[in-house]
Amino acid sequence: MSKIDPDLKKKLLKESQAPFKGLRRILWIAFSGSAFLGLVIMLSKLASGGELKQENILIQVGACILFPTLLFFDRNKD
Repeated sequence: MSKIDPDLKKKLLKESQAPFKGLRRILWIAFSGSAFLGLVIMLSKLASGGELKQENILIQVGACILFPTLLFFDRNKD
């Protein structure tokens, strides 16, 4: 018989199935925040009369969609 606490064993098993989950979630949150901040800055520049390339705005919108989606799919499924 194993002398490991059942709660610890469950936690270790969960961590072995999804390593670095906490780090990934922190990165998805940081990248999402950066994408939204970049989009706000681009839109404010556009509103003030500045010119922007359409590709740059599309990249920012894509990042604003991609990173929160990755964060959503990385959630706990319990």
